[in-house]
Amino acid sequence: MEEYLRVGVFASTHGIRGEIKAFPTTEDANRFRKLKKLVMETRKGERIPLEIEGVKFFKGMAILKFKGMDDINQIEQYRGSDLLVAREDAIPLEEGEFYVADLLGLPVLDEEGRELGRLKEVLQTGANDVYVVDNGQRELLLPAIAECILDIRPEEGFLRVHLMEGLEDL
Repeated sequence: MEEYLRVGVFASTHGIRGEIKAFPTTEDANRFRKLKKLVMETRKGERIPLEIEGVKFFKGMAILKFKGMDDINQIEQYRGSDLLVAREDAIPLEEGEFYVADLLGLPVLDEEGRELGRLKEVLQTGANDVYVVDNGQRELLLPAIAECILDIRPEEGFLRVHLMEGLEDL
């Protein structure tokens, strides 16, 4: 299980006073209003702890201001970095919910236990998520609906699915 979960990506700067535009990768962008701190993971893998001083929203982006980052030149170098929260600061999950980070890379098994590949990505389409399963030769797209996703067990290390008719042909 990952120690940190991604909640956004530093897309660009906003003005000259050190604010950034963050593209939210969390289901509820308003969660930024409740956050006090986060960690910026640079493209080089460096993790920088930051304290949030201000939050506002504009055109689907979170505008964040960090304590001690008061100039565009201090923050610009980190453009493209992931914005992470510690697992203990993450939004609590309901029964049967999982963090995407805990599912990525898990083997995906059919009803007979045959491995179809590994979960590569979760696409959010609006109606329902779509699981992208990669077996090294091709990708299989599975709708995240009860008829298709039978069992999710990250603690045991697998997802079990029912291949609905026609899904393997796509």
